[in-house]
Amino acid sequence: MPTKSTRQSLFFAAGLAAASASGALYAQEKPVTDDPYIWLEGEGENVASKRALDWVQARNAKTESELATSPQFKQLESSIREILDSTAKIPGVEKIGEYYYNFWKDAQHQRGLWRRTTLEEYRKDKPQWETVIDLDALNAQENEQWVWHGAECLRPDYQRCLIALSRGGSDADVTREFDLTSKTWIKDGFYRPEAKGSLNWIDRDHVYVATDFGKGTMTSSGYARTVRLWKRGTPMADATLVYEGKDTDMAVSAMHDSTPGFERDFVQRALAFYNDELYLRGNDGKLTKIDLPNSASKYAHREWLVAELRDPYEAGGKKYASGSLIAIKFDDFLAGKRSFTTLFAPTETTSLASAVWTRHHLILNVLDDVKYKLSVLTPTENGAPGEWKRSAFVGAPAFGTVAVAAVDNDESDAVWMSASDYLTPTTLALAEVGKAPQTLKTNPTFFDASKDVIEQHFAKSKDGTRVPYFVVRPKDLKLDGKAPTLLYGYGGFEISLTPSYSGAIGKGWLEKGGVYAVANIRGGGEYGPRWHQAALKANRHKAYEDFAAVGQDLIARKITSTPHLGVQGGSNGGLLTGNMLVQYPDLFGAVVVQVPLLDMKRYNHMLAGASWMAEYGNPDTADWSFIKTFSPYHLFDAKREYPPVIFMTSTKDDRVHPGHARKMAAKMLDAGKNVTYYENIEGGHGGAANNAQKAHMDALAYTFLWEQLAK
Repeated sequence: MPTKSTRQSLFFAAGLAAASASGALYAQEKPVTDDPYIWLEGEGENVASKRALDWVQARNAKTESELATSPQFKQLESSIREILDSTAKIPGVEKIGEYYYNFWKDAQHQRGLWRRTTLEEYRKDKPQWETVIDLDALNAQENEQWVWHGAECLRPDYQRCLIALSRGGSDADVTREFDLTSKTWIKDGFYRPEAKGSLNWIDRDHVYVATDFGKGTMTSSGYARTVRLWKRGTPMADATLVYEGKDTDMAVSAMHDSTPGFERDFVQRALAFYNDELYLRGNDGKLTKIDLPNSASKYAHREWLVAELRDPYEAGGKKYASGSLIAIKFDDFLAGKRSFTTLFAPTETTSLASAVWTRHHLILNVLDDVKYKLSVLTPTENGAPGEWKRSAFVGAPAFGTVAVAAVDNDESDAVWMSASDYLTPTTLALAEVGKAPQTLKTNPTFFDASKDVIEQHFAKSKDGTRVPYFVVRPKDLKLDGKAPTLLYGYGGFEISLTPSYSGAIGKGWLEKGGVYAVANIRGGGEYGPRWHQAALKANRHKAYEDFAAVGQDLIARKITSTPHLGVQGGSNGGLLTGNMLVQYPDLFGAVVVQVPLLDMKRYNHMLAGASWMAEYGNPDTADWSFIKTFSPYHLFDAKREYPPVIFMTSTKDDRVHPGHARKMAAKMLDAGKNVTYYENIEGGHGGAANNAQKAHMDALAYTFLWEQLAK
């Protein structure tokens, strides 16, 4: 069932929002506005209108001529491309039936291969892979630009799969039925036309479909307002209504839990971010509400009902703190009992990063001052409150980003464990709970990290809050304030930034002698819900004060100075760096703003924007009084001096409208400011649809930053 990460992905990666196959881009009608640059959002509902694209192409050409023609740029782009295309990278796998599946891209397979192997083969240095779907071949055959969006395969025989494919990387996609045995598309099988929606298995002849069924079937946020049960062999339009939400809801969805012995169906009504209702759907179609707080992430696993609390909760005569993870027998809860077991309770320095089930255990991954620690919980046979056994997870590294995922939680207690940090390539181990992990794969070293060191520091924000951040720097760095330093941040949607290896950052920045810093500011999830909630809506300024405090701390330590300090962020992080640009122009020497929100007066009328009002507020109400204090588009002052800035976005981004970046760039250019602009025509919200585009975008950003900061 949906968890905290599921809801976060509505902003990060799922993007079920507004556009349909017709190309409609607005969840709501454009309000009347006197914005002279609104034409850059596109004409009518066409983001790619000729007038707007002519402007984009002119800016792109100028940026290419200024940044992308030198031998140094070509070498950097080539190096990053080699890293992305490396055939020595770890192929992450997912167990589906008896096989282990991987989606793979390299120089020969730009759009990618969906392929499979056995565990015995996977253990080898060079496994033999069987191609299941060749996306490049499919694109050539169908004259398309498909980008992989994932597969859901029907158990227990895992013969049929629902494959999601996107044109050019947009969130809008199609779903097609595929036969794993014959490796062919099913003629007249389940097919969901291009839209922002979903298709989920119930059984071989029935699916849940949430998509655009026409006028009145999408919420004001642009998500599916209805979910329906669709029977094979009948028109999708005749699918039976399961649940209909309100126009003001964010989205509705349904899923079938096919765990043997615990088969259940659920409907989720998301009223907003961090606010959803969960219902058990009976065989007769009757819905029974799971009476837990709307703000909690809640789901069923086998006999258990689990909730991660975002607000304090009182039940059964006990109080449970915000950030706690609690559990109870599912049937007991339905019977009215409220005797929860507390599986995790936060402290001032700890938060729950994840909780992963194996067949018999629950593995907790806890952040303590942004450092991971794994532990194992085992329910007792009778499952009485407070009787879960606790033990350490054997063999986990002490530093870096550590992640675990169940291999097959129906049958085994095995997990995949991956680990990396800023200077250490990712390793992948296979671990049986209670036994030492066995390392199976290690990523190659993509840059020389021998001269660098990782440190953690704490800055003091404007209100005295202690804000952690990481620094990767040369061991012999002279503390003279001259080091080109790149500060990265996000600060929203309860997303945590933790140490991880990036060959592109290593090659494009660290290997040149640059310093790389990552700020764990409020709005993120590093200290759980309280850290996130501290920077919501009217308190958004605290995230920006935190980030500025980290920049000031880097300068105070003489690691760098304003002319040599740059910032980078994308999406919500683009809103962050946009605010650094307009609110702290004297602090930074260069700014990178990627796939950003910037016009916060209109953001909720553009694409999926209305779904983020729980994060930022509603600018059509009195909330505008505080939203305008962090709307870069409105805070820009033509009379002020600003550091050089590059705006980067994607025409195919149908989640955060490219109009944000276009309008801000145009406004600043007309005021004579130092602005660089680049818009990738493909790519969706990720900015790039293949490795070549990704390498080009990264090389542009790092070249721009180095030219500005290494003077």
